[in-house]
Amino acid sequence: MTDNKNPSAPKQRNPWAWVPTLYFAEGIPYVVAMTISVIMFKRLGISNADIAFYTGWLYLPWVIKPLWSPIVDLFKTKRWWIVIMQLLIGAGLGGIALAIPLPGFFKITLIFMWLLAFSSATHDISADGFYMLGLDEHQQTYFVGIRSTFYRFAMITGQGLLIILAGFFETATGLPPIEINVKAIPNITNQITLPEANQPLPAQSGNSYFASFPNEVIISTQNIQKQQLDSMRKVVAEHNQSLGFVSNGKQSASTENAKKTSLWTQFISSPLKQFLQKHFQNKEIKQADGTAVGNIAVVAIRLSEKPEENKEMILNMKWQSGDKSLQLLEGERLAFNLQNWEQPAYLLIQADPKLTKATDASFKGTSGNIHLAWSITFMILAGMFILFSFYHRFILPHPATDRKRAHDDENLFSAFFRTFTSFFRRKEIWVILSFLMFYRLGEAQLVKLASPFMLDPRQLGGLGLTTGDVGLIYGTFGILALTLGGILGGLAASRNGFRYWLWWMVLAINLPNLAYVYMAFAQPTNYLIIGLCVTIEQFSYGFGFTAYMLYMIYISEGENKTAHFAIATGFMALGMMIPGMFSGWLQEIIGYQNFFIWVVICMIPGMIPVFFTNVNPTFGIKKKE
Repeated sequence: MTDNKNPSAPKQRNPWAWVPTLYFAEGIPYVVAMTISVIMFKRLGISNADIAFYTGWLYLPWVIKPLWSPIVDLFKTKRWWIVIMQLLIGAGLGGIALAIPLPGFFKITLIFMWLLAFSSATHDISADGFYMLGLDEHQQTYFVGIRSTFYRFAMITGQGLLIILAGFFETATGLPPIEINVKAIPNITNQITLPEANQPLPAQSGNSYFASFPNEVIISTQNIQKQQLDSMRKVVAEHNQSLGFVSNGKQSASTENAKKTSLWTQFISSPLKQFLQKHFQNKEIKQADGTAVGNIAVVAIRLSEKPEENKEMILNMKWQSGDKSLQLLEGERLAFNLQNWEQPAYLLIQADPKLTKATDASFKGTSGNIHLAWSITFMILAGMFILFSFYHRFILPHPATDRKRAHDDENLFSAFFRTFTSFFRRKEIWVILSFLMFYRLGEAQLVKLASPFMLDPRQLGGLGLTTGDVGLIYGTFGILALTLGGILGGLAASRNGFRYWLWWMVLAINLPNLAYVYMAFAQPTNYLIIGLCVTIEQFSYGFGFTAYMLYMIYISEGENKTAHFAIATGFMALGMMIPGMFSGWLQEIIGYQNFFIWVVICMIPGMIPVFFTNVNPTFGIKKKE
């Protein structure tokens, strides 16, 4: 694809026709690689450690993109790069969609994620360069807010609408919901046994469905001994895990290398893990076997018909209505497949030990083909980027200055390396690098585990939300709060200056992480409380992140402004990548409660460079004309 327009007579385009769509297209693949991939892999049964480690590597293209940015100048035009990269992004999204249903989907999808990430980082280089070429100075100033707004819209679409869409497909591709009614009755004695579920299930118009045994679940309010609870809970958990209904959450993406022990594992990783497990791992409260606990009942769940080969039918059980004194202990997420569908899976329901009156509650199970749902979602994304590519092929203007560099320019690469090294010869470079690397140390870890925390069952320390719940709370309201916080941060800095607000923004980006500490300990079930905690944290993060962006602009001032800003964004991505890679490993060892406490403690390294940061007090204040 080439651009054969006459540079001397460029075709003018209204910036409103291409600036919003260009920056919307820039934001989507980034949020796919950074956030949507985390939620998708969690729903597909990948462990937190593998999710955080392997998706953390996807930051790398944005870290090192300054190293190949001269290629965009050397070959073709930035307009050409935009169109081609959008086609490659569409191909990467399509590859992910086709790989998700496959048995070895994790490795294959990661390969296409890498294609997506490198294409997106290159698209960022060309789009930002084209923005400066396609608009004059006045237009660049006018549309800088417009491009940021539509980039934020891409975040809302990715973290909110697309997650909600995937959640809808998860439900729409599943079987009819199943409802289990549980009654608690005082002054009776119920025998705690595994229910019989071997009888054949009648067909219902040729459709598969889930059935529960017994049809009416009765729990006595008379308390039982803790050893009875522990014994039955162990039986239920081992049964569900041995038949593959429930994953133990520790599976690795590279089990073929499990027997090999590296020096890193032998001398660093393993001793550190043992230390953390000894001193910080969550431990159950020790109770004597004679302690009285709430009574329990076991419910069997059967699938009526054989599922398709290599397909899983996931049943998500949740408390729906009634008395919350009745809770689900085991069986929040059950996976039925070709190997286990003829066997029953078990739910374990418990009454509150303080319950003394008759009451009832209803539990609802929804199912879906998780692989198919996410495959459809990514196929829609792929089609969207093919349309973006064709649209921008015809709608982007042809600036006279958008042309490739001459290949015989021998000084191009030497000038690039001279520009690159000049960044590291700056005064107080160690303060600059420390600020860029540690300012978001806590947030870099929290962002990787926020969605898994909300999705994980409550018995694993999570909040037990559905995919759609997370999309609405974190991806929609959270992003709106993030955007509002960023806007207010910019307005505040323009009035009193960056230096005046710096410490307020440092505190804003760190202290609200205490909301996750609260949620990890309290495990609230009220959506309003969860949404409020997420909104406060995201709003404060948006306000605090303003300081980071202004600092990058401040240290990039000078002759090589564009190149130095690109280097700063590379360190910004590196500061997110490295902590994020190991956050899942750490969380699985110490649990969500201690992990979020650790996230709050990580504010200390981010505050130290601020003490040594020298910023002009007038920087950021709006100048009077």
